[in-house]
Amino acid sequence: MLAWERGDEGISMTEPDTQYVDRRFAALVATFDRLFRTPADGGGALSVYLHGEPVVDVWAGYAHPGVRWEADTVALGFSTGKGVASTAVHQLAERGLIDYDTPVAEYWPEFAAAGKAGITVTDLLTHRAGLHRLRDLVPGPVETFFDDEAITAALAAAAPDPRHLRTSGYHGISYGHLVAELIHRVTGRDFTEVVRTEIAEPLDAPELWFRVPDSERPRIATTFPRLTVAGMSWDRSTDLLTRTRFAAAAETMPRGFADLITDPLLHDSVMPGVNGIFSARALARMYAALADDGRLGDVQLLRPETVREMSRRRVFTPDYVLAFRIPWAMGYHGVPMKPSKADPISAFGHFGLGGSGAFADPTTGMSLAFVTNRLGSKVTPLGDARLTRLGTLAHNLAKQA
Repeated sequence: MLAWERGDEGISMTEPDTQYVDRRFAALVATFDRLFRTPADGGGALSVYLHGEPVVDVWAGYAHPGVRWEADTVALGFSTGKGVASTAVHQLAERGLIDYDTPVAEYWPEFAAAGKAGITVTDLLTHRAGLHRLRDLVPGPVETFFDDEAITAALAAAAPDPRHLRTSGYHGISYGHLVAELIHRVTGRDFTEVVRTEIAEPLDAPELWFRVPDSERPRIATTFPRLTVAGMSWDRSTDLLTRTRFAAAAETMPRGFADLITDPLLHDSVMPGVNGIFSARALARMYAALADDGRLGDVQLLRPETVREMSRRRVFTPDYVLAFRIPWAMGYHGVPMKPSKADPISAFGHFGLGGSGAFADPTTGMSLAFVTNRLGSKVTPLGDARLTRLGTLAHNLAKQA
């Protein structure tokens, strides 16, 4: 993978280990660097494109204890992968292979079970299929969760939560299984092959992995710290949540989730809702196309009208899983990058548990991707404001560029 530096004649390709900062975004990179001052902060990478051109490509901190983050380091992105999977769906819709208003069962007959015959592709993409629950969905130890086919079949057989008729219910992990199977049923191809041939290779963005090649696994940064909530084990804390108004949120993850995300078997599976492994550079290139009428360089990833349609807000009612309003587009959520709540949300993309995420901002023609192995802040591993902070600053700098 190449990096960039700007000279008198514009952008030139240099060695892969060269970091690049357009001087207009120097303040952004200074903020990024401050996130990784000590080994306890872990490491990360930040990539920004503006009107299809790279303006930031930097990394800092540690990928493993005592080992620095390098140009080719990649990291577990959790729900960041939902945006990649959704983009593949929209490519198929643009080609007429998927219709947003058609029931999912037309493409995947088994999905019609238990009263789901009327659930459409749009319902699925906006988290209104009522299939948020993975906790206790299949019997057996946590390793059972690595059986992608068993999980997908169980979701197809499951009855939907009745609240899906009123509002969205965030499909925290199940979204990826459902979308991957829809893509497989429509194309007859493996989901990972579709992502590789239709998105990653055309955009020269290889590190969009859901099943990681064995040869590339040494590049994956160590994810830490272990998931806990308020000092309690993950399973104990989620058991307690099931007795509160956040019960649906606890149901989105299987028991043993904290062990699952550190198990090497995770990288043999296809779970686009949780196990995507990415470089910031690859994510930023995909979203750079979406920020600029669907095009990056000579590659027309999607038509402008498709980008407008898929990024349009469809749902903004209180989500029954997350317990607050989420501006859902089709497979992405709105990303507020402006200081005023009165300003419209122009950016769209997807954040992941722990802090990673990526988005496109068509108003400024900017894309930004941030990946990290440090789950959240020192206060909580569940998430923090790092991406929002970086995105807001980048948005404001892009407006001035």
